[in-house]
Amino acid sequence: MLPEQRFTDTDACAQLIVERLGADLRVAAPLGLGKPHGLLNALYRLMQADTWRSMTLYTALSLTRPQPKPGLEARFLGPFLSRHFGDDFIDPQYSLDEARDALPANVAVHEFYMQSGALLNSLSAQRNYISQNYTHVARDLVVQDINLVVQLVSRHETPAGVHYSLSCNPDLTLEFLERVKAAGKARPLCVAVVHPALPYIGGHAEVPENFFDIELTPSSSPRLFAMPRLPIDLVEYALGFHASALVKDAGCLQIGIGSLSDALVKALLLRHQDNVTWRKALVALDPRGATHALAGRMGGLGTFKTGLYGCSEMVMDGFMHLAKAGILKRRCWDNLALERAAATGRLADDVPGGHYLRGAFFLGSRDLYDWLEVTAGSDPDAIDMCRVSNVNQLYGDHQALAMLQRRGARFFNTCMMATLLGSAVSDGLENGHVVSGVGGQYNFVAMAHELPDGRSALMLRATRKGKNGVETNIRWNYGHTTIPRHLRDIVITEYGVADLRGKSDSECIEAMLAISDARFIDALAAEAKSRGKLATDFKIPDAWRLHRPETLHEALEPLARKGVLLTFPFGSDFTEIEQRLLPALEWLKSSSSSWKGRWSLLKAMLRSGEPTAEEPAALDRMDLQAPATLTARLQRRLLQTALRR
Repeated sequence: MLPEQRFTDTDACAQLIVERLGADLRVAAPLGLGKPHGLLNALYRLMQADTWRSMTLYTALSLTRPQPKPGLEARFLGPFLSRHFGDDFIDPQYSLDEARDALPANVAVHEFYMQSGALLNSLSAQRNYISQNYTHVARDLVVQDINLVVQLVSRHETPAGVHYSLSCNPDLTLEFLERVKAAGKARPLCVAVVHPALPYIGGHAEVPENFFDIELTPSSSPRLFAMPRLPIDLVEYALGFHASALVKDAGCLQIGIGSLSDALVKALLLRHQDNVTWRKALVALDPRGATHALAGRMGGLGTFKTGLYGCSEMVMDGFMHLAKAGILKRRCWDNLALERAAATGRLADDVPGGHYLRGAFFLGSRDLYDWLEVTAGSDPDAIDMCRVSNVNQLYGDHQALAMLQRRGARFFNTCMMATLLGSAVSDGLENGHVVSGVGGQYNFVAMAHELPDGRSALMLRATRKGKNGVETNIRWNYGHTTIPRHLRDIVITEYGVADLRGKSDSECIEAMLAISDARFIDALAAEAKSRGKLATDFKIPDAWRLHRPETLHEALEPLARKGVLLTFPFGSDFTEIEQRLLPALEWLKSSSSSWKGRWSLLKAMLRSGEPTAEEPAALDRMDLQAPATLTARLQRRLLQTALRR
C-alpha cells in the first residue's frame, strides 16, 4: 500500500495526525538525527493549544543548539551558532521547555539517553528518564501502546518505484514494528518526513514505499544537525596513544564520540601514516614499557596491512578519517561460508556484498554526511546501517556470523570515573541524577567478554577540575555504577593502561594505582589498605610518582611544536580568531568559578599588560571594539585580561 497522504505543509500533516489518532498521542521518535523537529514542534503546538489532548513522547538524544548565557558567552556563541547551524535551524521546542521544567501538564517526554549534562537540572527529565540498554528499547516500547512513529528519511525515486532509507536511524524502528506485530498489537501510524540532505543508505536501512502511511516533504528543510568538531589537548592525546597500541591489525573497532575518541583516531592515523613518530611518542609516554608489553600481547605497534572492520552503534567522523586513510578496509560478508573464507585469507576483497563499516545510527559533521552520501553511491556495499540488535549484541540467528566478523574486537568507550576495584561510572551521579544514559556501553562491555579475543577498554581522564581544585577520577568507591566490577576489563588514562581481566582485587587495585595521577596515589593506596584490600607493606613504585601533567607535556610538547599534534587535528568549525578566543574564554570561565579564582582574576585585571597582536580582531569579533555601556566596558576589560595573560 502506498502512503495514504502526501503533505508539504507540516501543520496540515500534524492536524491530520491528531484528527486520526484522537486525544491521546503516544509517539515514538528516533534517537538523535532522525527526529523530525518540525513535525514534532507542530504536534507540540497543538497540545499547547488544546489542553484536553495529551502527548507522550518516547525518544532519546534530543539535539538542541547550545543556549548561551548573556554576556561574553552570548557574544561568542551567537554568531557561531548562526553560521554553523543556520538561522533556520529548528530546535525541538519540547526539549528547550523541558530543560527549564516548562512542559505543559498534558505533555510527557521519556528519554533513555540525553545530551551529556544538558538535563541534569530538569526535574521532569530526571523523573521521566528510562534506564535501559539500547538493545532493550524496542522490546520495552511494545507495552507502551505507541500509536505514532515519526522519522526523518531519505527518499529515492527509481524506475521500479519510490524507496525510502531510514538512513541515520534504522536502529530501532524495524525491530519495534516487528515486535508490535508479534505481540498482536495494532501497527502504529508511521509518518516519513523527507529531508533532501539526508544521505540515502541502501541495504538494511532501505524500506519500500508502503512502509509508511504518510509522507511529509516540507517545502523547505533546515540544515541537518552537525556536531562541531572538538579540540584535543595533550592529556587527551596521551590517552589516545596508549589506546591505539591495543588495536590489532585485522581486528574489529568500536568507538564513541568526543575528544577522547578523536584522540584515539588521530593516534591510529599517526601509527599507520608516520609509524616512526608514533613509536617515539609512545616510548616517551611509556618509558617503563607497560603499554608496549600489552601491545605485544593484544594489540600491535605496526601499520595496518589487513586493516580494520568497524562495528559500532554510532558511526561518527572518526570512521570516515580511518577509511580515507586506508585503515578501515577489512570487509565482512553476511554469509557464514564467505566470512569463513575471508577469515582464512581465501576470499578477495572485491567479492560483492562485503562491507567494512556497520552501524545503527550516525551523527557527526557535515563532512561525515557528505562522505556517507558519496560512499553509498560509489561503493554501495561498504557501509551497512542496520538495527541495533545486530550491532550491539551477539544473540539471535546471526551469532556465529557476528562472532567471526568481530574477531580481534576492541570496543572503546568513555566513562567519567572508575574505582580501584574496576567498576565504572559513565552515565549518572550518586544522587540519582542522570548525566546521559547507559546507551550501548553495557552491551559492548558484555560482548567483549563473550568474544574469544574481544576486549573492552574504558577511557577516562585521571583527573578533573572540581569546585575545590583538581580531583581524581579514580576513586576507592562511588555511589553509582554503570559497569560493575565483575565485568572489569581494560581501563585507560593518560598515564597508561590497566589490564584488569581475571585479576584478583589486590592486583586490580595495583593496576589502577599504576595509571592514577601521582597527586592522589598515596591517599588512594591508604584507603585500599584501610579496607584490607591492599597489603599493608605495599609501596608505591617511584616511577608512578612521575604521573603528573608536566611529565605528559614534556613528552608530547615537541610533537605539538612540530605541528603533529594540532588542537584541531580534523579541522575546525571556528575561525582562526575564534580559536584564539576559546582558551581565553575558558580561562575566564574557570577563574570565575571560585572565590580564589575571582580574586586572581581581579588582580590580573589591575595589571594592564601589553596588547596582543590579535586583540583588535578579537574585540571586533566580540563586538567590543567600542563598548557603549558599563557592562560592555567590563566585558571588554575581562576579555583583554584573558587575551594578555
